[in-house]
Amino acid sequence: MRYYADLHVHSRYSRACSRNSDLPHLAWWARRKGITVLGTGDFLHPVWAGALRESLVPAEPGLFRLRDDLDREVLETLPPACRGPLRFLLQVEVATNYRRGGRGRRIHHLCYAPGFDAAERLARALSPYGDLASDGRPALAMDSRDLLEAVLSCGEGSYLVPAHAWTPWFGVLGSKSGFDGVDECYGDLAGHVFALETGLSSDPEMNWRVSSLDRLRLVSHSDAHSPPILGRNATVFDTEVDYFAIRRALETGEGYAGTVDLYPEAGKYHLDGHRACGVRLEPAGTRERGGRCPVCGRKLTVGVLHRVEELADRPPGRRPSTGGEALKIVPLPEIASEILGVGPKTKSVERALEGLTAALGPELPLLLQVPVRRVREAGEPEAAEAIERLRTHRVRREPGYDGEFGSISLFGPEDAGEQREQQEPREEPEPGGREEAAPTGGAGR
Repeated sequence: MRYYADLHVHSRYSRACSRNSDLPHLAWWARRKGITVLGTGDFLHPVWAGALRESLVPAEPGLFRLRDDLDREVLETLPPACRGPLRFLLQVEVATNYRRGGRGRRIHHLCYAPGFDAAERLARALSPYGDLASDGRPALAMDSRDLLEAVLSCGEGSYLVPAHAWTPWFGVLGSKSGFDGVDECYGDLAGHVFALETGLSSDPEMNWRVSSLDRLRLVSHSDAHSPPILGRNATVFDTEVDYFAIRRALETGEGYAGTVDLYPEAGKYHLDGHRACGVRLEPAGTRERGGRCPVCGRKLTVGVLHRVEELADRPPGRRPSTGGEALKIVPLPEIASEILGVGPKTKSVERALEGLTAALGPELPLLLQVPVRRVREAGEPEAAEAIERLRTHRVRREPGYDGEFGSISLFGPEDAGEQREQQEPREEPEPGGREEAAPTGGAGR
């Protein structure tokens, strides 16, 4: 069975995350996106852990489903085309803050557990190192190697994946991490790390340039801080819907199909730069300026592309044997926004998305699998044209830098005349968007 998994999300108990990041909202949006297996996020947070125990029931080995009464409420508000199966997998992001080799290290990790007993054992093991109730993404005063040891000890099948590996400050390979390799970070236990999350500012093709990563399966996930952005990145599996099958696919490659990514230029750390001065530079430009902002003279934030070039030991274009498909998307709300000429959170866009997904199914299959002919036959010629351009990589890129998201567009000035004739008047964003209108439920409140 081929399906999409998003195994890095957050609950309402993580800082700077939506209050609507509860189980019913997450379940509604996961189905609208076409996700089959979704991370729970934040299972170390005691209140969220209680909500998970109360609202989830066991399904396939190591996976859970929403309780029947809660799931019925969710399904009643979705069109039949978006009522696919959904399973939850216990997942949490953890930050480790420590010193090694005379310098500070701040590294983020994804931890996975096959059941609540293993999750509880991990919580007990980590509680001496930080306040697990302060943030769904807890910051712990412990070495990355020791966190990995705790994860491996909490239950058979538990595993760890370095999170958004290239992010400058918090990724294991980021420009500020102090590490040049995964093995260096995790020491004698590094052999137990078999997957790496690429993050929003890199994609598999960039990672394939670094031969030391060949032994790892590359995964992509949304790191969603609100339910509507689930599935902006995802991992594709072709195996049973089963926690241990997913783990085995990542460890052995059996059943691992590849990833779905935003174009990496959309990420907020793709290029180098200094946001305060509006300076964005390619790596060569940074080197020419000695790493300093040409406006104020301060140090530039070195982005992911620059860091990849520093560690790369082969040119672009080679796919390692461990590599899977590297699929690219532009989120459907952004496509509809561009077609209609209004903001992505407006009522017009939401109405367009409701019509498209009701007629043609969830977002990820629509963008990647549904024949373009079917989209045209459904009376959506502009969407069909956009999807065709997306699949042939005819996109325009404005790369992100120093915390500023980039943008990807499918239409240019030469397309504006035809589109403008079909535009509705410009609107203000709908307050709260569809996030407010999805089922509210009681889980996690």
